Amino acid sequence: MRSKLYISLSLVIVATAIWSSDSVTLQGERTIYTVECSQGVWQANACTGKMLAASRYRYRALRAHNEVFFWVAGSTSEPAGRLINCAIEDGRNWICPVANADASRSITLALKRGNPVSQAAWPTRPLHAVSKVTWYLLKLGISTRRADDPTF
Repeated sequence: MRSKLYISLSLVIVATAIWSSDSVTLQGERTIYTVECSQGVWQANACTGKMLAASRYRYRALRAHNEVFFWVAGSTSEPAGRLINCAIEDGRNWICPVANADASRSITLALKRGNPVSQAAWPTRPLHAVSKVTWYLLKLGISTRRADDPTF
């Protein structure tokens, strides 16, 4: 009886770790959880005010077509975007050229090991990302960082 409890608890811990890391997605998508800086400004990757949960950007790479589709999860007003002529290794490793019509609506033009890449020269929206767990805690109104801590 006790061993079943330990096995069940272990499975819950493993499932929670997988969910929180977004390391497995059924749709082959990658979600980037962003934050905004309320009552303050961004100084590099630090917010001088209060961080609030913002948009969740979802990316799906189609290697056969060298395209990456993206959209804001849960938004009905923001249309989906498409990045073309991308070099795609897999859904977690890809890069797209700056010369893309929808680049200015995206927060990144590349993922490396599942993490968004930011370049000052890119015409993308500002990138301020946090982990899935941090985003959900902020969504619940629970601050997990001091205002001077870096976002990444």
